[in-house]
Amino acid sequence: MKIIYIILALLGIFLFNACTGTVQQQTPQKTYTRFQSVPLSQAILLQHGNKKEDCIICGMHLPTFYKTNHAATTKDHQIRQYCSLHCVVHDNEINKTDLYDVKVVDVTTLKFISAQSAYYVVGSMREGTMSHFSKYAFAKRKNADAFVKKYGGHVMNFYDAYTIAMQDFMTEE
Repeated sequence: MKIIYIILALLGIFLFNACTGTVQQQTPQKTYTRFQSVPLSQAILLQHGNKKEDCIICGMHLPTFYKTNHAATTKDHQIRQYCSLHCVVHDNEINKTDLYDVKVVDVTTLKFISAQSAYYVVGSMREGTMSHFSKYAFAKRKNADAFVKKYGGHVMNFYDAYTIAMQDFMTEE
């Protein structure tokens, strides 16, 4: 009877991994399977040091989750880069890091833009990074609307997307 439970557990693990869209890339040469991913050569890394490719909060590989990347400057003028808005909120609200000049990657151009002027699409069918609700940003409203038409979700501003990201921490407690 124990062997049946072991087989079922292994089958469950296999099915879970097969269905979650696990990233196949460990190096820039392999193919990406996540929507958020770009090759390292296309990622703009704003922070410095030997861990510049990693999210300052969770350590996730920034190019793998590039289309949800954010960056901000601290009061001591240090640039910090994040895999997601979730990690920005964690650093700002939980760690009490005083962040300003928040930037986000524009999904269309893959360049950093001001988060304050971005159009966020929240809750699309595309997977989220560090959250159940995806949050993708666009410099132009027409691009955000086209994304919503294709993948669903709601267009909102940075403040509203930030407020939704804060809810992730209310459910974790």
